[in-house]
Amino acid sequence: MDVAAGNWALKEWAVIVHALLEGEQILDVRKGGLREDGRHFSVQANRLWLYPTAEHQKAELLKEPYRHWIDLAHAAPVGEPITLEGWADVVKVATVTSEEELDAIASKLIWTSDYAASRLGWKHRDPLWVLALRVHRLDEPVTVDWADDYGGCTSWVELAGLPDPAARPSHPALSDVAFAARLKGAVEALPSLADAGA
Repeated sequence: MDVAAGNWALKEWAVIVHALLEGEQILDVRKGGLREDGRHFSVQANRLWLYPTAEHQKAELLKEPYRHWIDLAHAAPVGEPITLEGWADVVKVATVTSEEELDAIASKLIWTSDYAASRLGWKHRDPLWVLALRVHRLDEPVTVDWADDYGGCTSWVELAGLPDPAARPSHPALSDVAFAARLKGAVEALPSLADAGA
């Protein structure tokens, strides 16, 4: 995971990006899309842009209190410019292969438990990846023109012409104290979370 920061973006449901930017969750759970390298997820960069997409997201796959967030989250339709509101550093990583591990972090996700379990079961030989993210909200959103390479079912895209996200004015989604408390809780729930790059 020793990839240089810069223009890597992690495609994620717009509603999950919204939850990350609001500090509602610090964990992102990934299985990988159909267009992944070798059809398996891997962490391409330890600093990434948060790319909000509407692909695959559905209100009924979210816990009841968060379903209305679909209306609050911003995702450009396929083929239109993409607005980026934040970025993140991957601070810890784990892989999950059992329902017990997934249940341990269920309260830290806005997905329903049933949907999380379905992700674990899909491509059952592959683990679910859990990324603990230190998220930053940009002071001014950045808009990127659409490119055909950005479409489809893939986790990672390289966004043309963007600098390291940390070069843009931004502020943390959570205070240092709040983030440390959330991270401590995540590690207690899932002890296999290890420092990124370790």
